[in-house]
Amino acid sequence: MKNKYIDLIEQTFEFPQEEFLVEDNKLNFHDIPLMDVIKQYGTPLRITFLPKITSQIQRAKRLFNVAIAKVDYQGTYNYCYCTKSSHFSFIMETVLSNDVNIETSSAFDINLINELFEQGKISKEHYIICNGFKRPQYIENIGELVRNGFTNVIPIIDNIEEIQLLDEHIETECQIGIRIAAEEEPMFDFYTSRLGIRYNDIINFYKNQIATNPKFKLKMLHFFINTGIKDSAYYWNELQKCVNIYCELKKVCPDLDSLNIGGGFPIKNSLAFSYDYEYMAEEILAQIKDICNKQEVQEPHIFTEFGSFTVGESGCILYSIIDQKRQNDREVWYMIDSSFITTLPDTWGIGQRFILLPINRWDNEYQRVFLGGLTCDSQDYYSAEAHSNAVFLPKYNNEDEEPLYIGFFHTGAYQESLAGYGGIQHCLIPQPKHIILDKDENGEWSTKLFAKEQSHKAMLKILGY
Repeated sequence: MKNKYIDLIEQTFEFPQEEFLVEDNKLNFHDIPLMDVIKQYGTPLRITFLPKITSQIQRAKRLFNVAIAKVDYQGTYNYCYCTKSSHFSFIMETVLSNDVNIETSSAFDINLINELFEQGKISKEHYIICNGFKRPQYIENIGELVRNGFTNVIPIIDNIEEIQLLDEHIETECQIGIRIAAEEEPMFDFYTSRLGIRYNDIINFYKNQIATNPKFKLKMLHFFINTGIKDSAYYWNELQKCVNIYCELKKVCPDLDSLNIGGGFPIKNSLAFSYDYEYMAEEILAQIKDICNKQEVQEPHIFTEFGSFTVGESGCILYSIIDQKRQNDREVWYMIDSSFITTLPDTWGIGQRFILLPINRWDNEYQRVFLGGLTCDSQDYYSAEAHSNAVFLPKYNNEDEEPLYIGFFHTGAYQESLAGYGGIQHCLIPQPKHIILDKDENGEWSTKLFAKEQSHKAMLKILGY
């Protein structure tokens, strides 16, 4: 009878997979034995695997460049990284080593751009796409970039009043963009995004406030789909509406030559994940080309803003199961040595599901369990996987010499910033250690400690003690 955990996985999914392999009943992540890492650093432990960032960027570039050739598309492709997904220096350095551009969201992002320039990581020719609702400091910082000679800064107008603020702080010629207020999917409580300018207002806004101002050249039309690039009627409908607006605007604005298809490719959140990236890239370009040809407008250069796609699959976090509790006849709780609220806020904030796998004990029998965090909050738990409404993990005994270790994978986007990295966490649960994993050209892997576990002294200082 096949009732071991490894039997469950092999019978349910195609396994092993590109990044996951089991050897001697222990899990390897990108051929790195995670038990060796745990023995060196302990748990809880946050990991960033840098080579995955590079491979994701190069994959997207390849997808779109192949699609351009297949459909004979006449524009170019430009990859932008959304800094809000993860601002860490080692992330930004890896991203920029792959010759990509940057999308910003707030005033401090511009300070980060200046720091990267001082370090020689970015040039004044990089595209800096400035998105978001712009408060005065953000506008001031954008103006400073333009004054300092950054030639490809493109503020994206989010609301009509922003053009006046930009006019006050920018003295030389500057490229700008306009964000379209896209319609949202039916699952939202509202019909139209709070960000951007309404479809019906864009042409008049350009004619009355941009075309009459010699400072500004409208280069880019931007739209953002909150749920990402999906093969759905909703996505294709929004894309077609956006391209039609682009064509209409291009006819009265010769400077317009770029379309920013904001909203990223999805990442793998289940062992059963399936997505045809090649088809989507080719179909996006084919539809844009078709609409432009019908309206006798030259195809635009394409910009994408990939955040989670860039960094999401590079991250994981490892925990120890420190206790198991049977609270009734049917429910078994495995208690982790941290908190989901503090280390994986997406799981309780928006019900996000990640790939969950044990690190050891793959030859043990399995059982359905609930995972509980250390805080006293009733929401600090994890109870369902992306592919099922349950969590199954190997059985173990509290008296066993080696505990059960588990890992949540593809957690590299947003978790630290949403939880407030280095700040005060719920119930004063400390931030875990954070290490960086890398591989050289010979396939030899190495680790580097980026941050120690948060200390009580650091917390008390923040609290004013």
